[in-house]
Amino acid sequence: MKRIGSSRLQHLGSAIFTEVAEWRREAEARGLDIIDLGIGSPDRPPSQRVMDTLAAAVRNPTHYGYPSSEGSLAFRSAVARWYEYRFSVQLDPQREITTLMGSQDGLAHLAMAVADPGDVAIVPDPGYPIYSASLTLAGVKPYLLPLREENGFLPRLEQIPAETAAAARFILLNYPSNPLAAVADLDFFERLVEYARTHELLIVHDVAYSEMAFDGFRPRSVLEVPGAKQIAVEFHSLSKSFNMAGCRIAFMVGNEEAVGALRTLKSNIDYGVFSAVQEAGIVALEDQMAGSGWEVASVYERRRDLVVDGLRSFGWEVRKPKATMFIWAPIPPGWTSRQISREMLLSAGVVVIPGDAFGEQGEGYVRIALVQEEDRLKEAVSRIGRFLCENSQRSQ
Repeated sequence: MKRIGSSRLQHLGSAIFTEVAEWRREAEARGLDIIDLGIGSPDRPPSQRVMDTLAAAVRNPTHYGYPSSEGSLAFRSAVARWYEYRFSVQLDPQREITTLMGSQDGLAHLAMAVADPGDVAIVPDPGYPIYSASLTLAGVKPYLLPLREENGFLPRLEQIPAETAAAARFILLNYPSNPLAAVADLDFFERLVEYARTHELLIVHDVAYSEMAFDGFRPRSVLEVPGAKQIAVEFHSLSKSFNMAGCRIAFMVGNEEAVGALRTLKSNIDYGVFSAVQEAGIVALEDQMAGSGWEVASVYERRRDLVVDGLRSFGWEVRKPKATMFIWAPIPPGWTSRQISREMLLSAGVVVIPGDAFGEQGEGYVRIALVQEEDRLKEAVSRIGRFLCENSQRSQ
């Protein structure tokens, strides 16, 4: 029998995630109580009104036919109203918005829709793994754009080789960022738009964490820059901001040609998001616009303070991020990212993700997800503190 399995599979995802799962099984076999701060999955449900809407919509017999692959006009219209409310950006729900089964769905398929095999795309390093994996699926060549702490984890656009910029079809960035918890201001987006216009690049911006910001910081949309809608698209998700990760609903907005291309591709792949979930998504967006008090940022801000202050008390100097559900922590001397992540899990029972899971530039860091209630986070910090004390000789 001939070999089964595409060679693409060898380049998808990260072997480190598989390793972390193996470490966890090893720790569980030792009888350890595991506190999982690895995967960024919200640990709370959506609002009661969202759940009630979903429950009622599930009982509607008209929702059991195939939904439109582009999403209902009602949901896309709600997205348009929300974008105007949140960013003062006007969008045409007919031509400039498409609904997705989670932002990863759209990110995984966009390169196939807007680029050809052999084309080049500029993606961040470190970056969310689907960014590079999507290029593998599409046969597109990645240019890995290094994001370094000394630059605030913002790219040095002027250092991208001229031949790369000329060959690239799009540049993909993510602020507020997973895994870096870095942020960008409007001045950066203005420079990005100017750069992209000069080099005829499509900007792809993943802004899934825009509603999870702290200390009064308000993340911006690249589409706020005048003229950006002509050359940019943006992905947003209800997974993080509204605790709807299991519902699988998101959207891409912006440049109508790119929106149309992704719609065309997906119309040949799937039939879209369950109509009941779209109704719940409308309520989630409308409740925020109505100022119903439903928001997750304050929850994660308290968790951030608890973890960062706790780690600092044990001598682990970690910066306080302005957004996201993650802490991107530089590891103490004497370790690699993978070593400290493994030993912390096997000794302390705390799961974190080694930074090199997100790219070569991630070595020297670990990502900590704030996805447990405060009592469990306090316990995790205490365990990490004991681990650091027990291994203090290694850092000297």
